[in-house]
Amino acid sequence: MIHNLTEDQITLQIIKALKENKQKDLDAILEELHPYDIAQIYEDLPEKHRTRFLLHLKINVLADFIQELSPEEQLNVLNRLGIDRKNKVLDEMDNDDLASLLDELSPEKMEALLSGMKEEESQIVQDIFNYPPETAGRMMTNRFVWIRDYYTVRDAVEKLKSFAEYAETINYLYVVDQHRKLVGVVSYRDLLLADANQRIHNIMYERVISVPDIADQEEVARLIGRYDFLAIPVVNDEQVLVGIVTVDDIIDVVIQEANEDIEKLSASGKAIDFDTKAFVASYRRLPWLILLLFIGLISGSIISGYEQTLQQVVALTYFMPMISGMTGNTGTQSLAVVVRGLATDDLDKKAIFRVVMREFKVGLIIGLTCGILISIIAYVWQGNAILGLVVGASLFFTLIIGTLAGTIIPVCLYKMKIDPAVASGPLITTLNDIFSLIIYFGIATAFIYYLI
Repeated sequence: MIHNLTEDQITLQIIKALKENKQKDLDAILEELHPYDIAQIYEDLPEKHRTRFLLHLKINVLADFIQELSPEEQLNVLNRLGIDRKNKVLDEMDNDDLASLLDELSPEKMEALLSGMKEEESQIVQDIFNYPPETAGRMMTNRFVWIRDYYTVRDAVEKLKSFAEYAETINYLYVVDQHRKLVGVVSYRDLLLADANQRIHNIMYERVISVPDIADQEEVARLIGRYDFLAIPVVNDEQVLVGIVTVDDIIDVVIQEANEDIEKLSASGKAIDFDTKAFVASYRRLPWLILLLFIGLISGSIISGYEQTLQQVVALTYFMPMISGMTGNTGTQSLAVVVRGLATDDLDKKAIFRVVMREFKVGLIIGLTCGILISIIAYVWQGNAILGLVVGASLFFTLIIGTLAGTIIPVCLYKMKIDPAVASGPLITTLNDIFSLIIYFGIATAFIYYLI
């Protein structure tokens, strides 16, 4: 029993079993481990034990744990297995996971792997590549259990038992007609509660929530989240059942989409992680930053246009960083709220109006609070009530505009079918800098007579 052992202790037991060539001991340990844990242990094993460890694993264990590794490590493992075992593992792997792996390879390497597989399995994976990336068809699996509506519950249970090892999930059985069109669904719970002689058409749900094979993966994620499904069926234009998308794949999609939005919000472009080289990270950040640099020059030209105002009232320079910084901060906050909302909700005109009005009220409250506070600080610090009024009023109006900019820009992009996350934080901040300086110096110039 290994339930109370640490990962290091389990690794030592595995190494011992490998050295003593005790297959039964190794199998007993692996039976109690999740594929993810096996993958972690494999990566922790000393290099000299890795190949021997792989050779002692059963094909189904290999296929399960390899899917928990990175694409690079998956290829490394496959190359250690030898041609025969490698082909068997590829046949055993889930079609969608195998397609994700092959997607990272050159056409030549992809063809080399597919050519060694069973013709049926190879064709299924190749069919997945006919669908556009990031669609339901690209991430679906064909490993599910389907039944006919004239089956009895007993028939359905027998088929379920026969395909339990093959199927990726057995929570749902999908009912199809003679043309493989989806006509109903039965849960495993329904089968347990029903009489063994009942017909499936009497207990199945005819209103089946499904997705088209070309549906965007984010829409699939929204449906699974909305209905709390563990899997959702995928159909083609003729309503023929072609596969299912399971919740574990959706979790991967949610993480992927969140990472993409973070990258766009930070204007860093493609993924940058701890292992990214300095030159590559710089190359990916520079395009946005160079664009923002030129946009930022507008801020400099605005300041130079009000040079006379600054010369007459030098105290105005004290509050410039605060005005522009606060405006950018509120815009970025609103942007984050809106982008997160757009990722989970479908917005119609009423919803958009409601969001804009709410953020306008938020801007009013924040602007009024911060405006009054900075007015008091400016008056106490500089002993000039008019200066306090100018700074407070400027902050009030710029915070309202900053909040609205962070709300309206991503909503407009969303309605134009453009990913709203491209309205990145730095872009909103730079635009709000320009708005805030125009308002600040405009109000200051209007009151210049009282400020001198």
